[in-house]
Amino acid sequence: MKKALRRIVIAAVLFALDGAGMWAFRRWPELFFPAFRRFSKVWIGFLAALTSFFPYSLWDIGALLLSILLIGSLIHVLLRKRSLLNWLSIVVLCISLLCFEATGGWLLNHYAPKLSAEIALPVREYSKEELAAATEAYLLKAAEYASLTERNEAGRAVISDISAVARKAGASYGALTDRYPVFAGSQRPVKRFSLIGEYLMYNGIIGMFMPVTGEASVPSSVPPVPLPFTMCHEAAHRLGIASEQEANFAAFLACLGTDDPQFLYSGYSSAFSYCFSSLYQADPKLGYELYHRYDELPGVQLVQRDRQDTSAVYDSYASPLKEVSDQVNDTYLKTFSQESGIRSYGEVTDYLIAWYLTEMK
Repeated sequence: MKKALRRIVIAAVLFALDGAGMWAFRRWPELFFPAFRRFSKVWIGFLAALTSFFPYSLWDIGALLLSILLIGSLIHVLLRKRSLLNWLSIVVLCISLLCFEATGGWLLNHYAPKLSAEIALPVREYSKEELAAATEAYLLKAAEYASLTERNEAGRAVISDISAVARKAGASYGALTDRYPVFAGSQRPVKRFSLIGEYLMYNGIIGMFMPVTGEASVPSSVPPVPLPFTMCHEAAHRLGIASEQEANFAAFLACLGTDDPQFLYSGYSSAFSYCFSSLYQADPKLGYELYHRYDELPGVQLVQRDRQDTSAVYDSYASPLKEVSDQVNDTYLKTFSQESGIRSYGEVTDYLIAWYLTEMK
């Protein structure tokens, strides 16, 4: 009984430290950054190196084994009439240790300064005209690379070597570090999920970073055009870029930092998709007109067809699970001060307009 109570007390202390850390980092971020991000990169880099021997994610295998162990041990306790409190105290302690490691090793990066400040990108509110100009520019840049990307005999975009893309995505930030030191860190390959990739697709999840193991992973079923961008997004999380909108913009920069047409196309087409979505919400008529403004250009035709193919893949995974997953993800993001929750995925538009105005226009 005393051992069980001791474990519960230790678990309570660890949970309290997590909460205290979140409160302090939210209240005084300037006291902890950039020092915490540097520490986090070292720790996550160590974990990523430790788990890099296997090309597929290990954490979902570990989660399955732990679930089996949990159920099996509970059955054993009940059948042998052992102390349920003792079993429960061990479970709670293990959960508290994992939460403490995840929070202290990475999750507190959610309170870091804005990425725009760290890379000196002036972000402000923009007019509809500026949004339309950026959308048009990204469409034309995507069209420029659409014909250079890998395609099958039917002209559909394909990726023949996912492992090569995973290696390049993992190392994609290396070219940015001279200009943007914030992107220094692990360059290990991005992984594919071992067991739950298809399940995550039905939840609307096309990538995940696991701070407990330092693994950035994506399902194998992610369509070929957004795949490099998605891998770069998860690799950005591994570098301490916790915000979803900022990881999206980091992925855009990472794609542009390569000389690979597949990555360049993925980056520009993703930028176009985000900007077009925002434009269509603001002015459906203008969005429709811009989308079809260059219908006669072969490159734009490829972009449009690739968007249809990508949507068809995602639509094939439509299920009620996505609504539940969105609610869970929304709660998680708001817990760590991303007040707009899952809507923050679209706020990358402001970053993209700023980039267009400062680097492209």
